[in-house]
Amino acid sequence: MWTTIFIGIYVLLTLFIVLSIILYGAKPTKSLAWLLAIFAIPVGGIIFYLLLGRNRRKRKLIRLKKNMFNKMPWTNKAQKNVFNGRYCKLMTLCYKSSHFPPTSNNELQLLKDGRTTFEAIFYALEKATVQIHIQYYIFEDGELATKLFKLFKKKIDQGVVIRLIYDGIGSFSLSKKYLNQLVEIGVEAYSFLPFKFGRYFSSLNYRNHRKIIVVDGTIAFTGGINISDKYLKGQVGLGKWHDMHLRLEGPSAKQLDQVFMTDWYLVSTKLLQPLELSRHNLESISNELVQIVAGGPDDDFPVLEQTYFSIINMAKEYIYITNPYIIPGQSLIRALQTAALSGIDVRLLVSENADNRVVSWAVHSYFELFLKSGIKIYLFPDGFLHSKIMVSDDAISSIGTANLDDRSFEQNYEVNAIMYHKEFAKLLKEDFLQDCKVSNELRYDEFIQRPWGKKLKEGFGKVLSPLF
Repeated sequence: MWTTIFIGIYVLLTLFIVLSIILYGAKPTKSLAWLLAIFAIPVGGIIFYLLLGRNRRKRKLIRLKKNMFNKMPWTNKAQKNVFNGRYCKLMTLCYKSSHFPPTSNNELQLLKDGRTTFEAIFYALEKATVQIHIQYYIFEDGELATKLFKLFKKKIDQGVVIRLIYDGIGSFSLSKKYLNQLVEIGVEAYSFLPFKFGRYFSSLNYRNHRKIIVVDGTIAFTGGINISDKYLKGQVGLGKWHDMHLRLEGPSAKQLDQVFMTDWYLVSTKLLQPLELSRHNLESISNELVQIVAGGPDDDFPVLEQTYFSIINMAKEYIYITNPYIIPGQSLIRALQTAALSGIDVRLLVSENADNRVVSWAVHSYFELFLKSGIKIYLFPDGFLHSKIMVSDDAISSIGTANLDDRSFEQNYEVNAIMYHKEFAKLLKEDFLQDCKVSNELRYDEFIQRPWGKKLKEGFGKVLSPLF
């Protein structure tokens, strides 16, 4: 009897989920992958879908964000979508989707790897006089966390307001003891979508992958580096984590602060007001433009995917990409192949070592297609390369948190800084070429001779990639 009831419930639940996927599935490939998982893995496929496939939480996030936009005084909201120069279409695209126009009067500093980055961050935090906003996907216990705690205590004693957002899954290992200590000294701390097994299965799916620090609304940091000691000491079995970060001062820092305030409303329903920039902060530092692009699952369009797509399509001489997770959809594959086949120098720099085997197989599964079309691929052998960089034509560059995969484009909250800055692009280009010199270049004729076992793993990773 109980077996019959169980089977009946299972069949009804399966039919309901299948109809939901058919009616509301965003992409045919992903919908097909879910359908195959449900029918090929009885019970397990259903559980997997309930954990990662539903959009109930997404709809709630959309409602919250729309409510926040109606309340927040966005200073850029009334600006006309008219921009000049070679990249005016890209600027307009990013503005329409992300609400931030390009701004001048910014000062930029490139920060490579953990030690340099954290020295700059702690120096800026020490100078804070009004408020510190800090947001990370991964915030782990360790020397860095302990040092931050001591600094927070000191700044709170000086009257500085500190607000912290940490991702509920990415920072899952952060101890309750540490969090309680933060609250005790006066830090306002919130978890972004904490995973509650008995309440919201879908909390697991939408993550906040952003890394943002804003000091007094005028100095900001973003990029790929998290609060983790592995950026200083390395990781057992993987080695040192290499990454790129960015320090911004000026109006672009205020835009990053608005991104933080948006997320603060999502986690706390508390509306923050932007700090007014002083006249000193508005003095001309640079005539080159910087544009902040923030995207998430509650947006109408995948703005970061569109941004990468546009930069690739607008390239005339070269497009260089550093990213650990290149699992592109068909549009980006075609864009990269078309660029390479038309004579543009397209290069990908990827970590040879991986922090996730299955994801690494998925990344490698695209290499044969890329190499065949003339795209050059370099494997960085030292530790784990985690940077997310794109640079093109000595004219435009991007540093941020977004990978080249569907998770970053459709399920994660991400943020990138787009620099329409010639000298900065040249700086990133030279750094890219130096890393290529110490990397292992793949050759098409050699790569296609790889063992069948490796090809099978890559195929397995590729089939599962729509579910990542």
